Amino acid sequence: MWLNDIYQSLNPIAVTIGPFAIRWYGLAYLAGFVCAGLVMRALARRWRLDISGDDVVSVMIGIAFGVIVGARLFYVLFYGAGYYLAHPLEVFATWDGGMSFHGGLVGAIAGGYIVSRSLHISFATICDLAACGAPVGLFFGRCANFINGELWGKETSLPWGVMFSDTGGGAVYRHPSQLYEALLEGVVLFVIMMVLSRKRPPRPQGTFIGTFLACYGVFRFLIEFVRLPDAQLGYLLGTDWLTMGQCLSAPLVLIGIIVIATARRLDRPQVGHLG
Repeated sequence: MWLNDIYQSLNPIAVTIGPFAIRWYGLAYLAGFVCAGLVMRALARRWRLDISGDDVVSVMIGIAFGVIVGARLFYVLFYGAGYYLAHPLEVFATWDGGMSFHGGLVGAIAGGYIVSRSLHISFATICDLAACGAPVGLFFGRCANFINGELWGKETSLPWGVMFSDTGGGAVYRHPSQLYEALLEGVVLFVIMMVLSRKRPPRPQGTFIGTFLACYGVFRFLIEFVRLPDAQLGYLLGTDWLTMGQCLSAPLVLIGIIVIATARRLDRPQVGHLG
């Protein structure tokens, strides 16, 4: 099991400076935000939008704040199952993982909306630009999940199975579902967004965020079949397959399709500053 050998050699702590430990999880978030911002800036230039580098930085700060707060709150509310009521201080222990993509998405939209309105930039275009950069952040985040030994999958005999015994996975080989997500939600989705973004003039407002939501929903729903649900929740509605992740992802597919259809009907061009 070659991938297991790689995993066993990894340490969730990247570097220790005195009493302080810098974890790969935090560095992954930082890398994701920075790279997503670079993608947004590059596309704004390619699409010839009057959005400056300072604008992108401001928007990314708002998005980053929204992602962190939203992702943690959703995890506590939807996946905590009462644990955080008994351990309230654990709510702030984000370095141990426990972040919900769906909450991060809501937080990113809220943060991006507030900043784009304050800068008088088209919120719809910001959503499209952010959707193109988001897969990069997802890639780094899922790789960090793998290093942390969390969100692992079901048992497998495949040659790339990994034993997550140090984080509760037992002495069995499991699907590295974190890396499946890194591949689909990160690499594949990024390629899709980049192919769509090459058209000039750019596709109508809403095309990219709609595509992102639909594709992410499909990818996440499928991967949940090989990923174990959170232990505190288990499978839902008396089934042996339905997970909270699927319940939260299925609506994204429908929303994404509706957004794409609306974008095609309205056919509004991408714009930068308003007025």
